[in-house]
Formats: sequence, C-alpha cells, structure tokens
Amino acid sequence: MKYILYILLGYVLYRFITGFLIPVFRTGKQIKKQFNEMQQHMHDQMQQQSSSTAPPRQQAAKKSPAGEYIDFEELK
Repeated sequence: MKYILYILLGYVLYRFITGFLIPVFRTGKQIKKQFNEMQQHMHDQMQQQSSSTAPPRQQAAKKSPAGEYIDFEELK
C-alpha cells in the first residue's frame, strides 16, 4: 500500500511539473524576450527619430525669419 501511494505521488508530481511548471517557465521566458525586443525596437526608433530631426531644428534656428511677425489680436 505504501509503494502505491509513492507511485501515485510521483505521478502527480511528474504531471504537475511537466504540465504546469515547465510551460509556465517557457511562457514567462518568451514574454520577457519579446518585451526586451519591443523595448529595444522602441529605443532604436527614438534614437533614429531624434537623430533625423535634430539637424533641421538646428538649421531652422540659424535661419532668419522670412517676414514680419504679426501679433494675434482678438476682434470684437
């Protein structure tokens, strides 16, 4: 009777590990990998965007205004 309980306990433990713990571990690892890839992709986009928009801003600041600036006045 004692051996049957050990075999049953071993089977339940085996099913728990292979059916629950291993898939949860793999899924967590996959989610973490995808999250890191997404973060890296966003970081690369931000770097690319900031490097492509920085020179025009500097050039625009150096240029003199093309015409006069007229203040906005509200009409009654």
